[in-house]
Amino acid sequence: MCGITGILSFNVVGRMQLVHLEQATRSLEKRGPDHHGSWFDESVGLGHRRLSIIDVSPEANQPFWDASGRYAIIYNGEVYNYQELRARLKAGGVNFRTTCDTEVVLQAYMTWGEEAVRKFNGFFAFAIYDTHRKSLFLARDRFGIKPLLYYQDDDKFIFASEMKSLLAYGIPKVIDQTSLHQYFQLTYVPDNQSMLDGVKKLQPGHCGHVIEGEATFSPYYAINPQNDVAITFEKAKEQIIEKIRKSVDRRLVSDVPLGAFLSGGIDSSVIVALASERVSDLKTFSIGFKDNRYFDETQYANLVAEKFKTDHQVFKLSNDDLLQHVGDIVDYIDEPFADSSSIPVYILSQLTKEKVTVALSGDGADEVFSGYNKHAAWDMSYQQSSFNRMVQLGRWFWKYLPKSRYVKLTDRFRQLDRYASILKLSPAEKYWFLAAFIREEQVAKMLANPVSPALIEDRFKSLTLGISPDLNTMLARDVSIVLPGDMLRKVDLMSMANALEVRVPFLDHEVVDFAFSLPAEFKVQGKNRKILLREAFRQILPEELYSRPKHGFEVPIMSWFKKELKLELSRYVFDRDRIEAQGIFRWQEISKIRRRLHSMDPADVHIKIWSMYVFQKWYERYIGS
Repeated sequence: MCGITGILSFNVVGRMQLVHLEQATRSLEKRGPDHHGSWFDESVGLGHRRLSIIDVSPEANQPFWDASGRYAIIYNGEVYNYQELRARLKAGGVNFRTTCDTEVVLQAYMTWGEEAVRKFNGFFAFAIYDTHRKSLFLARDRFGIKPLLYYQDDDKFIFASEMKSLLAYGIPKVIDQTSLHQYFQLTYVPDNQSMLDGVKKLQPGHCGHVIEGEATFSPYYAINPQNDVAITFEKAKEQIIEKIRKSVDRRLVSDVPLGAFLSGGIDSSVIVALASERVSDLKTFSIGFKDNRYFDETQYANLVAEKFKTDHQVFKLSNDDLLQHVGDIVDYIDEPFADSSSIPVYILSQLTKEKVTVALSGDGADEVFSGYNKHAAWDMSYQQSSFNRMVQLGRWFWKYLPKSRYVKLTDRFRQLDRYASILKLSPAEKYWFLAAFIREEQVAKMLANPVSPALIEDRFKSLTLGISPDLNTMLARDVSIVLPGDMLRKVDLMSMANALEVRVPFLDHEVVDFAFSLPAEFKVQGKNRKILLREAFRQILPEELYSRPKHGFEVPIMSWFKKELKLELSRYVFDRDRIEAQGIFRWQEISKIRRRLHSMDPADVHIKIWSMYVFQKWYERYIGS
């Protein structure tokens, strides 16, 4: 796990930008505190920050060169089957001088070319420079677990693990208005674009070359939802246990201390159960919430820890603990990202890092095996039921009832209103509605610069292409949109801010491919979600995990807005002079948001405010006051 950056210049003007390589590399220090390496000649520069995990010796530092001096690699990630690939390459006559997976990745590319990427099982973003062809080869893992951003103009091509590194090269700071629009809908920028015009992200499962001023990328992997109708549910349970077990085994290779997150839910408990088969006294980590007992699941985590005899540690947090880290988190975010659950993830990563350098996580299971309410809503919405007819008939009634996430009754009104809204939508429209927190027309009112409907439509089509009523196509979109844009980005940002590597066994491509070969009814039936995963491990996990309601943690930002963060909001969100001077938002709409915050019907106003706050802090730090 590391941070990478580089520049390939096309002319004299581009070569002048090589002077920024060292600063661009230093900006990634938190991702890799163990070593700083860089190399450049008259036309190319490569920078690397290392977090040592496998072969911690200096010989494995980067940029890493092959023996001939023709190829150099900078690499972020882990290839878990590197020992198998190393054996194949050695059998073919390749000599190795280290035991690290970095050298295996480089030698695999030198032996098999672009085809090597399909042989890798792991998560990665890397660049290989060929001094003979004066070309770069770049690749990103199948699901976008590791980030890779890039910017190209007539003079140069630059790339990096984080936006702040690209900014060190002095690229233009022009906001992409369509991305801004989507950010306020989703609380994140979809992974095919960025908040800055001209900055793009290499898509998950893509690779390609930059040569003679041209960058060409293409997919080497894509999910293909195909129902294997011949398999029985019982057989599917047997196979998924074995595939996840193998995935966990692959992710236990480490030359530094390793542990696992343990929330007390099914997903992390599955990972801990399987990892404990191979690791005695596995170190596990949970966070609890002193001031939010409803959301505190540590009692269930303790049951799992006791059953599998792990070395378990619980970090009990108060609301003040959460609040005091807000500044550090917002300062680290170099592209607006308003998922407030980043706060507990940051703290968990920080405290876990004090004990281990690598942690296994249950992330990805909800998207692959169907764990969200929206998945059940999707499935139910295509059924001819009396409930659907009742909800549709009451649509105008739900619309005018008070709606808030923080009271059980009003939250139910909110859910009924959203569900009624999707019943008559096309699959693509339905997906986007369920993915978004704020409706398009509400965002349009907030923004001072109208976005062309054609641009919004183009982005919408690119993100929802191929969606049909089949649940598997919805899940495939979640894996390609929600995972890299939100869930994986959150984990990468918050763990790397603390130099902690987080591995995600549910996103082994063999697990994912098998899951998408199964019928939708193996995953969702009515309100029952994640059926296959839950039933496959029922005989292994404590029964108490199956007889309790699922509680998603809500960061208490609404109360902070009215008390502890009130002055911050007055400065960054509700300052009329600031808003009007920026020319990005309409003050009239922002003032309405402030009034609704203090009303009896706040609905989802806290999402708008948190998104505004994160954006404004980012804007001040990276764009200009």
